[in-house]
Amino acid sequence: MALVGDTSDRLNVGVTLWLASELMFFSGLFAGYFTLRATNSPWPPAGVHLDVTRGALSTAVLVLSSVTLWMADRAAARSATAKRRWLVLTLVLGAAFLTNQILEYTRLGFNASSSAFAAMFYLMTGFHGLHVFAGLVLITFVAIAAFAGRDSDQRPQVVVSYYWHFVDVVWIALFTTLYVVT
Repeated sequence: MALVGDTSDRLNVGVTLWLASELMFFSGLFAGYFTLRATNSPWPPAGVHLDVTRGALSTAVLVLSSVTLWMADRAAARSATAKRRWLVLTLVLGAAFLTNQILEYTRLGFNASSSAFAAMFYLMTGFHGLHVFAGLVLITFVAIAAFAGRDSDQRPQVVVSYYWHFVDVVWIALFTTLYVVT
C-alpha cells in the first residue's frame, strides 16, 4: 500500500520535504548569524559598508524574476511562445542578479576572514548564490524542453517554480538581515 496516491501527490510530498530541508539549512545560517551578532560588538564592525541601494535594486530584479516565472507558468496553458519568452526573461533576470552578486564581491572592502560579520556575509550570500545558480540550471532545462516541444508534462516546471520562489523569499530575508537590519 502506497503512502500517498498518484505520482503528483508523491511529487508534492517530495518537493515539500526538499524545500523544508532547504529551509532548515538557511535557518541554521540565520541562527549562526544572529548568535554571532549577539556576541560581537560592534556589529557590523568598522569598515563594513554595504551598498544598500545596489542591494535593493538587485533584490527587485530577483523578485521580478519570480514574477516572470509565474507568468511562464500561467502562459503554459495558453501559448508555448509566451511561455518560452517568460522563461528566457526569468533566466536573464536571474543571471543579472547573480552577476551583480559576483561584482559586489569584487568591490567590497572586506573578505571572509576580516570579521565574524564578513564570514557570515560571504557564507550566507555565497550559499544563496549557489542556490540561484542551481535554479538557473533547472530553469534552463525547463526552457530547453519548452523550445524542443517536450514540455507537455508541466510538473517539472512547477517543481522548479516552487524552488525559485523559495530562493527568492530566502534572499528577501537575507537582504533584510544583512543590508537593512545588520
